[in-house]
Amino acid sequence: MKRLLLLSILLIGVSCYASRNVRIMTYNIRNGIGIDETMNIERTADVISEVCPDLIAVQEVDSVTGRSNGTYILGELAARTGMQPYYSPAIDFDGGKYGIGILSKESPSKVVKMALPGREEARTLLLLEFADYLFCCTHLSLTEEDRAESIRIISTLPVRFDKPLFIAGDFNDIPNSKDMAKLRDSFTMLNNPETNTFPSDAPSETLDYIMVSKDSSMVKVESTNVVETTASDHRPVIVNITLNDK
Repeated sequence: MKRLLLLSILLIGVSCYASRNVRIMTYNIRNGIGIDETMNIERTADVISEVCPDLIAVQEVDSVTGRSNGTYILGELAARTGMQPYYSPAIDFDGGKYGIGILSKESPSKVVKMALPGREEARTLLLLEFADYLFCCTHLSLTEEDRAESIRIISTLPVRFDKPLFIAGDFNDIPNSKDMAKLRDSFTMLNNPETNTFPSDAPSETLDYIMVSKDSSMVKVESTNVVETTASDHRPVIVNITLNDK
């Protein structure tokens, strides 16, 4: 009986190691300002908590600005959702910083921040490395030339690593553009591009994406959807995946 119990425990352990579910979310929060032009960070946190992601890429985030009354917005979201914050400022703004961030349930082994081009405002990419995958957040430029150059840089990332690399964020581009087509040479889109994300009250286009490096056989998409909310001018995107062992 003891041997059977021990064998059962070992099999459960192997099963948990070999396959696990990961919920990924990306959300341009507009710094907590809803489509009603009201700033309410508690409302934003509630949207995240209801989804309960393992990882969320967050765009348009203030850090101790006058506009946010000196609040570190990503830290506030972390406190309200029970997640860990990792911030990458892109520009100085209103006495503080403005940029992107990642909230994670798990602690990464490495955090990397990369500058990306943006002539209307500087842009950045934030990369977190975990044991079996990497996760990136970005918010690309409104300027086509800078966006194209950013995509060229991002497309070089998968070859540097021997594990799946996820990238999520607001790409400021529609799915069938030439730049997005170029990005799909290196990445596979996980969310449904036909489910629009912007503007949140009556979405007419998709600007927000979750992708994974091409040929990532470890990754299986279980489901994907877009949350109906007006807590920002974007709707958040969610992808549920199974991550299998090599």
